[in-house]
Amino acid sequence: MKQGSPLLLPLLRTRVQGDILAAVLLDPEHEQSLTDIARLVGTSRVTVLREVDRLEAAGLASTRRLGNTRLARARTDNLVYAPLAELLAVTFGPLAVLRSLLTEIDGIEHAFIHGSWAARYSERPGSVPGDIDVLVIGEPDRDQLADVVEEAEKKLRREVNVRRVSTTAWTDDEGPFKRTILSSPTVELVENEGVSRGRDHDGEPLADRGA
Repeated sequence: MKQGSPLLLPLLRTRVQGDILAAVLLDPEHEQSLTDIARLVGTSRVTVLREVDRLEAAGLASTRRLGNTRLARARTDNLVYAPLAELLAVTFGPLAVLRSLLTEIDGIEHAFIHGSWAARYSERPGSVPGDIDVLVIGEPDRDQLADVVEEAEKKLRREVNVRRVSTTAWTDDEGPFKRTILSSPTVELVENEGVSRGRDHDGEPLADRGA
């Protein structure tokens, strides 16, 4: 089924386009390979290549070759960069920013966004939410997690609410909090073996997103 314009930012063609733009433009200090961007976003390298080519043609990104690897980074000297990055930060930013930051923390078994932003990302109507709700399952270092939250809030220009629970507590939980979360849209950030998935907007287990 062909994707339509995403509710988070109807100016874009597809949700995947928004994810790629956010991954590139909201991390201007780092070069990223097209393969790494594809892995971060959960799409194909061909799709990333197409969007990066468009960004480069518009002067919003630059690329270079390092052996057989093509590296891309945002160009902040473009007049359009600042307002576009601001717009992406408050729409598609949470997935790219939080996934990139949380994957660097040891001890996380599973992490996902839930609540209003996950609902908008899953195409449930409503306004763009003012904060982001994240559930982290595992035993990450609390100070390291706090540092990541602080950095994410700066990049996303809004509050990030993180609830941390142990793997055992989550697995054994049969209460209303868990039932509510798993019956509503969630967006995967980190997932390792041994922890049950969240559910999509149809209540089915979340699968990896394709191209």
